[in-house]
Amino acid sequence: MLNVQMRHAVHADHVKTMDTGELRRHFLVSGIFKAGEINLVYTHYDRMVLGGAVPAGGELLLEKVDETRTATFLERREMAVVNIGASGSVSADGERWTLNRGDVLYLGKGTGAVTFGGDGRFYLASAPAHRAYPARLITVEQSAEVKLGETGTSNKRTINQFVHPLVMESCQLVLGYTTLEEGSVWNTMPCHQHDRRMEAYLYFNMDQESRVLHLMGEPNETRHLLIANEEGAVSPPWSIHSGVGTGAYTFVWAMAGDNVDYTDMDFIQPGELR
Repeated sequence: MLNVQMRHAVHADHVKTMDTGELRRHFLVSGIFKAGEINLVYTHYDRMVLGGAVPAGGELLLEKVDETRTATFLERREMAVVNIGASGSVSADGERWTLNRGDVLYLGKGTGAVTFGGDGRFYLASAPAHRAYPARLITVEQSAEVKLGETGTSNKRTINQFVHPLVMESCQLVLGYTTLEEGSVWNTMPCHQHDRRMEAYLYFNMDQESRVLHLMGEPNETRHLLIANEEGAVSPPWSIHSGVGTGAYTFVWAMAGDNVDYTDMDFIQPGELR
């Protein structure tokens, strides 16, 4: 079963008038991991598509998606697949890859139908592509690892970069994930903006009662979303990016836009936030 939600872009001035329900309707990504289903969220922020595929021991086919008006979903797109569950498989163009928990598969422009199998819980991030790059499975060991933060500031964390210039070439998609250590709860503080690129988040490795307070909005007009395990957020280019949890967590970050320079950020100090 394939389900697609559409999310249109929202101006920052409009967001200032939104209540909690409206903020969640426009920016929260939830309910994408359902057994036996592929659930996609098509955003109008750089045409990024986010989603989840849960084959639950069977197989799921991602082929034609009416919203793209192309013969196959990846005819004019690239996509990264992150396995946040048990071992599973992804097949496309006559090849089959086994993804263990934490592995990432990149599929380039022109890839045909994609089949998901096994017990994986697959998070999908896709953006338009201008040329074809070869498919590549990137294991956790092959990712670029960066250690940041300190225990004293509650933000000691490990960043694993997968679809990233230090690891491989892509068109505009950049993706990896950040894992907070026990006792650390803050990510990306000081927070930042990058008006040249949108960003999307998926939070996981959380227990049922835990939540992340995801900060968004303009620096002088901040807003927030309370996000549960295996939920995410669409973050517009004009919005800040930051968050704090009730405990440790992991989050996938994915970006699309004008460049693939991961360090291209405009930082905002805590004292500047309102």
